[in-house]
Amino acid sequence: MKEFSHFFYDYFVKLGMTDLGAKYLNMAILVLATLLIIFVIDIIIRRILLNLFTKFSEKTKTHFDDYVVKNKVPRNVAHIIPLLIALEFVPFAFVDFPYFENIVEKGLQVFSILLTIWVIRSFVKAIRDYLNTKERLKDKPINSYVQVILIIVWSIGLLSAFALVTGIPFFKFITTLGAASAVILLIFRDTIMGFVASLQVSINDMVQIGDWITFEKFGADGDVIEINLATVKVQNFDKTITTIPTYALISDSFKNWRGMENSGGRRIKRAVVIKQSSIKYLNKEEINDLKKIEIIADYIKTRSADIDDFNSKNKVDKSVLINGRNLTNIGLFRKFVESYVERHSAINKEMMIMTRQLAPTTQGVPIEIYAFSKDKRWQNYEYIMADIFDHVIAAVPYFDLEVFELATDFSSTNS
Repeated sequence: MKEFSHFFYDYFVKLGMTDLGAKYLNMAILVLATLLIIFVIDIIIRRILLNLFTKFSEKTKTHFDDYVVKNKVPRNVAHIIPLLIALEFVPFAFVDFPYFENIVEKGLQVFSILLTIWVIRSFVKAIRDYLNTKERLKDKPINSYVQVILIIVWSIGLLSAFALVTGIPFFKFITTLGAASAVILLIFRDTIMGFVASLQVSINDMVQIGDWITFEKFGADGDVIEINLATVKVQNFDKTITTIPTYALISDSFKNWRGMENSGGRRIKRAVVIKQSSIKYLNKEEINDLKKIEIIADYIKTRSADIDDFNSKNKVDKSVLINGRNLTNIGLFRKFVESYVERHSAINKEMMIMTRQLAPTTQGVPIEIYAFSKDKRWQNYEYIMADIFDHVIAAVPYFDLEVFELATDFSSTNS
């Protein structure tokens, strides 16, 4: 091999070239020949491996090999054999220049480390893409785990390359690096916090891909579309994307609507504010008129009989309406709303249904509906809630009540 490597050298010396010039020209020809051989071998091996993997993936039932081809695993593996050949040819090409031989060998060794990282990276990404197709794993932060693995691989690879270039043994280099761990922790603070947060989010099942979350601090209100090592991406309902630091999910408070989506209904919690000055006791005539409302007719008859019996037994002076027990318009209105909601076909009857009177405010007395719609889809939910309150608000005047609303200053408007 050594004799063959001097073939061009001897020829150039015979032509009258100087010793050093002949050596440089001989090296240049051998390097070009080596590069050409390696380039041809790389193309041949790459095409062979790609064809084999492609045909193999077409015949198998699993889709994993499809992702292996898609993420260029065969292409990266194909570079290994030409690299090994290059390492064997280096002494042959630089036979007269040991200094250059040492530099090129170290360069190829560093490239072999990077090539190993590329092979691992492409293979890990193929695994990630395959796992993301699994239904039971679609809500898991696979990207976070992949990023952690790649960070570890890149860290080990770059440290190995640095140790190789400097000539320091790898384990001695790592030991020395441990003294600078405080600086490393500071540099990778967000990455470490994100990794820990990703583990806690996954283990505690706090957030899954597809969950609807509301995070007021970051202005997020929509579906989680991606969970990474450092960030969580939320597509808001206006189609904008909000990026939230992963560690914020465990350090701050946010609302996850998954419990509602997994339950039997979506909560309706809204009130109609009744003007206090319109609330009153009802006389006999007014009660008889309200008996015409079918869904509370039986209730009015029963309650009226109980009240009359009580007042009669206690000899209450009913010449003044406030004496004894009485029916009020707001009380019958509250019963009407409760009965209407209970009979509504879109309300889940197996969950809580309640119509309650809240504490009076400066605006009036709120009558709140608390119930759950069967349909949890946003558009349908809003329609159901609007349908209920359309009916309830329209019913208010039948009980001689008024809904509170701020007075309009016509004088200022006209001026």
